[in-house]
Amino acid sequence: MTRQDFILKWLFYALALLPVWWMDTFVLGRFPVLGVAPMLLPVAAVAVAVLEGALAGAGFGLAVGVLCDAVYFGGHGFLTLGLCLIGWGAGAAAQYVLSRNFGGCLLCAAAGLVLIDTVRVFTGLFTGLAPLPALLRVALPEVLWSLCFACLLYPWFTWVRRRIIHFLRL
Repeated sequence: MTRQDFILKWLFYALALLPVWWMDTFVLGRFPVLGVAPMLLPVAAVAVAVLEGALAGAGFGLAVGVLCDAVYFGGHGFLTLGLCLIGWGAGAAAQYVLSRNFGGCLLCAAAGLVLIDTVRVFTGLFTGLAPLPALLRVALPEVLWSLCFACLLYPWFTWVRRRIIHFLRL
């Protein structure tokens, strides 16, 4: 793959992330289900990591993490590092342990979302934000609601990957 092909590939993935970000920020965030809005960007990062592998997953996770910190937490840096590691782990798991299919994506997305919300719950406990039952009443529905969108995001990024391969003739 030439340098130009490499840049075009990641530009296409970035463009494919824009409607996901838009849905996450401007549509689904305004219509919570069970009091929570889904987190689509971490699921998108995992979907690309499953399709592309560990190193590419870490890079895409890093970029999506920067966007997530801007959208979800106001720039604390938690998801920048977290999604880099989750992208690397999901890519490695799909490369060496799981299959690069929807089932592998669903398992990796579940693990990533549980990890993110576990850190958020412990942070909430240690800062005195709320008691554990209240934090879990938010975290569990958020993970489940976010996982529902893996059914849309994995096929979306699979289609984008096929278009990239066809366009670049890789």
